Amino acid sequence: MPLQPHFGKQGVLLVNLGTPDAPTPKAVNRYLGEFLTDPRVIDNLPGVAQQVLVRGIIAPIRSGIVNPFKPGGSTKLYQELWTENGSPLKYYGEVVTEKVAAELGDEFVVRLAMRYQSPSIETALNELLAEQVSSILVFPLFPQYASATTGSVHQEVMRLLSKQQTIPDVKLVNSYYEQPDLIKVFADNARDLGDLGRYDHIIFSYHGLPQRQLKKADDCNHCYVKDGCCSTISRVNQFCYSAQCHATTRAIAAELGLAEDRYTTSFQSRLGFDDWAKPYTIDTLETWAKERGAKKILCFSPAFVADCLETTIEIGVEYQEEFEKWGGEHIDLVPSLNDDPRWIAALTSMIRAETTEPVA
Repeated sequence: MPLQPHFGKQGVLLVNLGTPDAPTPKAVNRYLGEFLTDPRVIDNLPGVAQQVLVRGIIAPIRSGIVNPFKPGGSTKLYQELWTENGSPLKYYGEVVTEKVAAELGDEFVVRLAMRYQSPSIETALNELLAEQVSSILVFPLFPQYASATTGSVHQEVMRLLSKQQTIPDVKLVNSYYEQPDLIKVFADNARDLGDLGRYDHIIFSYHGLPQRQLKKADDCNHCYVKDGCCSTISRVNQFCYSAQCHATTRAIAAELGLAEDRYTTSFQSRLGFDDWAKPYTIDTLETWAKERGAKKILCFSPAFVADCLETTIEIGVEYQEEFEKWGGEHIDLVPSLNDDPRWIAALTSMIRAETTEPVA
């Protein structure tokens, strides 16, 4: 039983990273400007320098806003990603929100928000408060915790709620990287592809983070100091993004009965010249193609719950092209969770486990 009765409905805020409103230079520039000026994303520059660099150089060049008749690299990629339903990340987020709300029933109010762009966290919170909810469960759609994703979402939610005169009960979900229902959905999506024995190797590719961010989150002098520091989850690394990614891999591999030599955990989407979490997915693919003669690779992307640039384009197109150049034949990407009914059921179950039944 809760400490006090809940007279209103329970609010649920599902939050994903974000996406441009359109695959145009102007919209992409606006999205990149907001995303890359978050001090939790680019964390090694003073505020003013970060604003000047991002808004004056990086975002205009990558979006093509400096020459709208010749879209920049990021805009071209979003144009490839876009579907008749718009951005897959936003589309599936809306579908999932609607279906989860239907499963939870009338005593819940469920809203979708994006950390960057629309629908904004502020808009979604205002809608929940307007419904006079008794509590708000903040559920980031990132299975693994990272300061640049979940941490940023939590900070923004707390910043906005701190302006309110009355703040309802708030619960922040940190991570769910080896939650059994989630793991089973990822594994079942792989099983749906048929016999996994036909693949020369299986890669679990996660979005990368700079090593400095991993070390900054380490209060116990553990990260990159102890060999195999990500091989188990313990008190000292319980919030480590890399350790949680490895834990997700181990859980899916166990569900599928994979031997340790059948799979590798790696990291993608590296930017800049600093060292990021290793090994890099692109290097892993090159090694398996050139040195081990791999022809068929199966790739999971368990840091994402919906199609996005990092899955559909980076792995499905860019890595595929490189793999073929190195002598490989095909990379099969395990489908994202998207609006899979099994994912809807798993998400609904996790939300119920984090909330209490309302008391009228």
